Amino acid sequence: MPNRSPRPSRMSSPGYGFESATSPPGERFPWSRVEEVLASARNYWIATAGLVGRPHAAPVWALWLDGVVYFSTGKESRKARNLAANPNAVVHVESSSGEIVILKGRAEEISDEATLRPVWDAYKQKYNWDASGYPFYAVKPAVAFSFEEQLGETATRWTFDS
Repeated sequence: MPNRSPRPSRMSSPGYGFESATSPPGERFPWSRVEEVLASARNYWIATAGLVGRPHAAPVWALWLDGVVYFSTGKESRKARNLAANPNAVVHVESSSGEIVILKGRAEEISDEATLRPVWDAYKQKYNWDASGYPFYAVKPAVAFSFEEQLGETATRWTFDS
């Protein structure tokens, strides 16, 4: 899948200083850096909710590959059961220097071996784990948020074309 470049815009939330930012959205924390944070993270927090809306969050190993987050979880895990009922998911990572990236999108279970082969290879390289044969999900972001300590200047909402 080709990499999709999102459009940056200023986040808005009264009292957080976004309105006094002097740099354009995405300039101080550009999308290229967001992708570096996503690719280099070791643990990714996946948040889901079932049909009744009860939230669940758990850390997983995952990959940022070609503009998609791929992760594995057992078929009977709370994450998998929630995603079967409600495919909306949030993915959260933090870099060692405190940069935050949050993605929102729909998770889709992937079973096509041709699609999964590069994912399995990347898992093996990143985590020294043979993930072939395990259930995998792909989260294609619809929107992303990135920020760091200088919140007013760095907070950016990234919107993807559907």
